Amino acid sequence: MHWFFKKTKSRVEIAREAFKKRDKKLHKLAHSEKYIKEEPHKIEQGKYIGPAVYGASDGIVTTFAVVAGVAGANLDPKIVLILGFANLFADGFSMAVGDYLSSKSEKDYINSERARELWEVEHFPDAERKEVEEIYKRKGVKGEKLKLLVDIITSDKELWVDTMMKEELNLLGDDEVSPIKSALVTFFSFVIAGFTPLIAYVFSNFVPFFQTYKFLAASIITGATLFTVGGLRQLITDVKWYIGGLEMLLVGGASASVAFLIGFILRTVFGIVI
Repeated sequence: MHWFFKKTKSRVEIAREAFKKRDKKLHKLAHSEKYIKEEPHKIEQGKYIGPAVYGASDGIVTTFAVVAGVAGANLDPKIVLILGFANLFADGFSMAVGDYLSSKSEKDYINSERARELWEVEHFPDAERKEVEEIYKRKGVKGEKLKLLVDIITSDKELWVDTMMKEELNLLGDDEVSPIKSALVTFFSFVIAGFTPLIAYVFSNFVPFFQTYKFLAASIITGATLFTVGGLRQLITDVKWYIGGLEMLLVGGASASVAFLIGFILRTVFGIVI
């Protein structure tokens, strides 16, 4: 199997796989001279896996909650399409805007702090050098080793600022992540995944099973999609795919149950009929 990883995986991905499997041979491969010398990089699509998975999760859950609420109230199935699509695009747009503002604000803050640290390094080098020294003293570095380490760090302005950003402020920026791209990924993953609970209603005139069992079909399709998206969380966490799938399925099922119950209560207690 090692030849497969060698052809398809990055060094970090191989190292992660080695750790999960406690595979020493795979670990040795990840730390071979060939991989160590490779310039580190991020796969473009890998940077946006998080927004894609979480956007898809929210899209499915919120849309199916609308479907379940309408089903619980026993309303005209056409209302599912009206409310479902309205929710799909409105919530998707809202999530995308929130993602953009959050990402941009974080990026702007990190950039402003980096600019401040750079100014301090340029105008108050002695004080900043003392800060670096104190940081590594607290880590237990002493004597000549401490002096050598501080000399190395402060000999390179970029390294110096990077060190202050990480060690003093605990800020790690990612200039390669675009807030606009992240927002678009969130929006489209929300809309595409969120459409799945509506499939049975949209195509009910063409599929007899959908026509007869709209809500059941929507529940089956949604359940399968929830499990799949939950399993994909393994790409950004260490959660086992089947555990992630079951967790997402339970969360989505609980949300839909609440929506169904509210719809049923409103119809039964208050006599809401449309």
